[in-house]
Amino acid sequence: MAEINLLDVYPNPKRDVEWRFRNLTSEQREMARQFGREFFDGDRLWGYGGYIYDGRWISVVEKFRDYYELTSESNVLDVGCAKGFMLHDFRQVIPGIKVAGIDVSEYAIENAMDDVRPFVQVANAKDLPFPDKSFDLVISINTVHNLEIEECKQAITEIERVKKKNAFLVLDSFRNQREEDRMRKWNITGKTILSVTEWLKVFAEVGYTGDYYWFIP
Repeated sequence: MAEINLLDVYPNPKRDVEWRFRNLTSEQREMARQFGREFFDGDRLWGYGGYIYDGRWISVVEKFRDYYELTSESNVLDVGCAKGFMLHDFRQVIPGIKVAGIDVSEYAIENAMDDVRPFVQVANAKDLPFPDKSFDLVISINTVHNLEIEECKQAITEIERVKKKNAFLVLDSFRNQREEDRMRKWNITGKTILSVTEWLKVFAEVGYTGDYYWFIP
């Protein structure tokens, strides 16, 4: 288990934290937590502001390939796959690789990219519909913290269960008061926002042995 930033090549958009905090209403926050059309393809205030493919995951996938030594014989699961953009890029970067994805969003799965649609399904991270040790790599980026704390523990346990060896988690977190204040202003969908120390305690409690990194806006 290691803290490692495999997303350092991912574009880092400018985030106007104060603007979102001032303008977002409780009703809009609740709407975002439905993970429907408004969250993905509605206004930027409460979601992505248009979730379209632009190839930005390609360089990240290349890092995953090199770090975890993935080949055409490998299989990868994306927990919180949305429209399957990263899975599409896995198939482009590593021809022949087997991919699977789950997401709670019916809208995202229904609008998944054509080439990965057969491999994605609506499901919850706390109950992954796969046998033990199914995947060479399980990835979950900015997803697990959208659950309540006990469900987070279930989800991390499930990720541990279905991986053969490797997993990579990215979770909303903070290391000091300033970062916590900023996170709570920026966050829309996260139900469990813990400090780095608190997340590490959760990992120890559930026996998580994969890699991890933090999203700190």
